Amino acid sequence: MEYSIGDFSKLTGLGIHTLRYYEHEDLITPERNSSNRRCYSDKDLTWIEFIKRLKDTGMSIKEIKHYAELRAAGDPTLFERMEMLVQHRQALNEQIAMLQEHKIKLDEKIEFYRNEIGRVNNGIIEN
Repeated sequence: MEYSIGDFSKLTGLGIHTLRYYEHEDLITPERNSSNRRCYSDKDLTWIEFIKRLKDTGMSIKEIKHYAELRAAGDPTLFERMEMLVQHRQALNEQIAMLQEHKIKLDEKIEFYRNEIGRVNNGIIEN
């Protein structure tokens, strides 16, 4: 299926300005019709969803751009693309571990406050 930039914007949740920026940065290269208007495809939709996922997981536009360049170069870059994703996953796992540690500490502090509030509300106030 083919989509105009407006339809594609609605489908992806990305603004037209963002789509043009992504095109300018060579992250996406939509086809052009006989009137030189952008024509996005389902393949472009899949690719944009992956770009959004990379971005949402903290990959920089610079890194995504490098990944897109490798992708455009085709099969000879399969290993390098996989390695980029392996490294990104490792960084993500480290962030998740850190966030889990922060959550544990917050849970401990919340439990401390619950206990203190319960102690105060029960009239057991130490002087």
